[in-house]
Amino acid sequence: MLFHLLYGTLGDKGGIFHVFRYTSTRILAAAITALVLSFVIGPWFIERLKARQIGEIIREDGPATHKKKAGTPTMGGSLILFCLAISTLLWCDLRNQFVWLALTVTVAFGAIGFADDYAKVAKRNKKGISGKLRLLLEFAIAGSAMLYLFYSSIMPPDVRLQLQLPFTNFYETGLTLPAWLYVIFGAFVVVGAANAVNLTDGLDGLAIGPSIMNAGTFLIFAYIAGVETTLIVRGGQEVSIAQYLHVAHINGVEELAIFAAALFGAGIGFLWYNAYPATVFMGDVGALGIGGAIGMMAVLTKNELVFVIVGGLFVVEALSVIIQTTVFKATKGRPEGGLRVFRMAPIHHHYEKKGWDEPKIIVRFWLVSALLALVAIGTLKLR
Repeated sequence: MLFHLLYGTLGDKGGIFHVFRYTSTRILAAAITALVLSFVIGPWFIERLKARQIGEIIREDGPATHKKKAGTPTMGGSLILFCLAISTLLWCDLRNQFVWLALTVTVAFGAIGFADDYAKVAKRNKKGISGKLRLLLEFAIAGSAMLYLFYSSIMPPDVRLQLQLPFTNFYETGLTLPAWLYVIFGAFVVVGAANAVNLTDGLDGLAIGPSIMNAGTFLIFAYIAGVETTLIVRGGQEVSIAQYLHVAHINGVEELAIFAAALFGAGIGFLWYNAYPATVFMGDVGALGIGGAIGMMAVLTKNELVFVIVGGLFVVEALSVIIQTTVFKATKGRPEGGLRVFRMAPIHHHYEKKGWDEPKIIVRFWLVSALLALVAIGTLKLR
């Protein structure tokens, strides 16, 4: 909205408002807006959660140290999504379909998480809505988004159905899939990312830290993939930054960098309240919404496989649950009961059971996530 006012209306007259035509300016504006909104609204929002007694329900089989967290306000992810949405709407070009697609999926996944959180609070148990129903809704939303994306014309035909392999030239080694398979695969990436972030959200600040790093990384990917700035290479040839780095060039996807910046700022603002010891938890509304946003950015920037690197911490958390559940079910017929690979899953609880202090686990997992983000960015230069 502000973009259309400041540039579309006032910018035509020249002067300082003309600067808002640049994506880089609006990236900064979006991050700052989301961050300031979090600081301004956060205290009031948390007090409202306390007043309505919307507190965390601790799982009975969880670590004993978590008992003291019972009653801490939850569903704080609503604050993240609100700041993300407002900042995006203020600073993005609202004619851009990539932004609307990412924002719609993010809010829709957040709504599923909200329903799950509300069911937990209302019933005073940790189960929430049925897991099968939740997955069905998530795949329906993600699948609809993929159908629109890959059967519409918003993405170039030579890019739409290709997978970008890490460390390789997109236009020489990209893997082309049939449309129906790509729709399934894209939906799986989005749903997988959402649930992986949700599984990671078990300690104070554990999920939001890597989410911030993922947002920053996809900000770079989106800007590079879409920006029209050209470089002069050897021989005097002009190429786009995307072509120079051998990644998919997608007109308009640079607006997603503003969306990513808004998520970055909203995430930092939420971390102010969610850092150990947390005064508010994000809940499923935040974890599923953020995960859906990250998954959509991976698909829309053609970095579906690179997500395994940049979101590696989320992937490991999800795999730890899958491995633990699979091995336990396969061996539950033993007289002594099913085998457990980890002391408890997801894997951050394994380290709690080993005696690691919560802040140590959080910071070390953040450091691992930061390293993975740097490796993911490094794939740009190693192509």
